[in-house]
Amino acid sequence: MRFLPTDEQREFARTLDGMLAASGTAAVARAWARGDTAPGRALWARIAAAGVFGLAVPHKQGGMGWLPVELALAFQELGRHAVPGPLVETVAAAVLWDRLGEDAGAGEWLPRIASGDAVVSLCAGTPYALDAAAADTVLAVQGDTVRRAATHGPVQPCLDPARRPARPRGGSVLAGGPAAGAAAAHAVDVARLLTAAQSLGLGRALLAETVAYVKQRTQFGVPIGSFQAVKHRLADTLVGLEFAQPLVHAAALAVATDAPSARREVAAAKVAAGEAGYAAARTALQLHGALGYTEELDLSLWIRKARPLRDAWGTPSECRALVLADA
Repeated sequence: MRFLPTDEQREFARTLDGMLAASGTAAVARAWARGDTAPGRALWARIAAAGVFGLAVPHKQGGMGWLPVELALAFQELGRHAVPGPLVETVAAAVLWDRLGEDAGAGEWLPRIASGDAVVSLCAGTPYALDAAAADTVLAVQGDTVRRAATHGPVQPCLDPARRPARPRGGSVLAGGPAAGAAAAHAVDVARLLTAAQSLGLGRALLAETVAYVKQRTQFGVPIGSFQAVKHRLADTLVGLEFAQPLVHAAALAVATDAPSARREVAAAKVAAGEAGYAAARTALQLHGALGYTEELDLSLWIRKARPLRDAWGTPSECRALVLADA
């Protein structure tokens, strides 16, 4: 299958890219890392106004319906600009609520998610929820039980300072049983897909920044980008990203059509995009030299995000096991 975005989808991605480029996302991420969520919530409202969260919410709840391909394109741009916050988790929670139905609170929370009024975190398969302290509510999945947490524990450190995980505590059960478990499994697949898209966008931003830098930095009187070893490293990074791109798009199409192969395709995309984004971070760190280790440099926000994204919602080994199990 060959996938190419439509003109409308490309224009949506370009518009989102332009909006984020003008939003000073590096400053927003630094504020979020300090626990100051006001700039992040303001940006969240603009992202919602662009229709991003509505892509996961049904029309009757104020959204645009279920559009995974457009979501994947949007999350590539969110990754490209290193936007902080539980973006993936909010969309995955919306998907979960939609499948759980009105009795679980879908009628209350889905319109708020679509409008950007609600920031939601979700944890499943891990004891920690991303940005629980900044979220309006947290959903926690344990086996076939979905509950809404009452509070959360202390914020834990992370390699990416803009990721602030905490353990949800207590709360009330929203749904349970096989149907709830299946809905939660689908939400995890969506989270994996969108995290893969974020990794892909992040990797492309890191590669673009590194290519620009090696054209400027000189050694022995010539740009270091003219050195064969540097060219090979950049080429390898580009190949990894180009290989991951169609896998992410194919996974989005599989999720959109609820294909039997969707879980396997999402897992494959997560491995490829996560590893490609992490490789781009390692390339950026090496070719920037000592500058790459400088926290004051905005590039560090992108570099430090790559490995947590690679491992979030399924490490490479876990996702490879899913691919092999369904082969």
